[in-house]
Amino acid sequence: MASTDTTAKATVKNDDLAGLEAGLDALEAVQVSRTPVREVLLRKVLPPLTAVALVLVVWQLLVWAEVTEAYKLPAPSAVWDSVSEMWLQGTLFDVVWTSVSRGLLGFLLALAIGTPLGLLVARVRFVRAAIGPILSGLQSLPSVAWVPPAVIWLGLNDSMMFAVILLGAVPSIANGLVSGVDQVPPLFLRAGRTLGATGLKGAWHIVLPAALPGYVAGLKQGWAFSWRSLMAAEIIASSPDLGLGLGQLLENGRNNADMPGVFLAIALILIVGIAIDLLIFSPLERWVLRSRGLLVRS
Repeated sequence: MASTDTTAKATVKNDDLAGLEAGLDALEAVQVSRTPVREVLLRKVLPPLTAVALVLVVWQLLVWAEVTEAYKLPAPSAVWDSVSEMWLQGTLFDVVWTSVSRGLLGFLLALAIGTPLGLLVARVRFVRAAIGPILSGLQSLPSVAWVPPAVIWLGLNDSMMFAVILLGAVPSIANGLVSGVDQVPPLFLRAGRTLGATGLKGAWHIVLPAALPGYVAGLKQGWAFSWRSLMAAEIIASSPDLGLGLGQLLENGRNNADMPGVFLAIALILIVGIAIDLLIFSPLERWVLRSRGLLVRS
């Protein structure tokens, strides 16, 4: 009888273990299925289009209601006429590309500087104590404050633009990486040292992959600072030698009291910022989350 009870208990225990393993396998198994195109359109395309249409309707209603003078609030059709005029003149793409190329190149330079700087600050206590507060202070400093000294130091040229971008973006990228490194579990670092991943090897294979979520958040914020810094520099430091960018387009509209041109410049600046986020940073963020099992592929 005792032998029978022991056998029954062992069978139940084995069944429990098998059930537990099956449950864990079910949790790990991610059902991968492609979302229908119709559902994608309804969930991701239709809502922003509806919001844009609602803004345009409210805008047009305000124009019809004559809440202010026509030269202060132009109709959407007037802004569209400005777009059409620049398109026919062949200047629309050139203006956008002038700013986008500067912004992306400046961001890449900030990435090359901010990444090793953030890693150094995160891993060396003396460096963190020395320049960590300075980086935080620089991150909170409005980027427009750097334009006057940059013009005096470097003159009205692209170097001045890139200097303003770097001063605005590098602290954000570095602080984002520092935040990500601070959230790395100490167990990962000890395991890496046990396996021989120390120094640069440990930083590349252990620290950076584990700090990716915070690092990507810093990159997104760094791009936002790059774009805002560039627009501030282009608005303040206008010069024919710099070419016509979106910031200069906005400033020219203000100088000429051309409100359709002002609204057009604002819309283009907004569209570029949204496009860069949707095309680069949102896919990167989804990849990082999916690689950690935090987002199911659809």
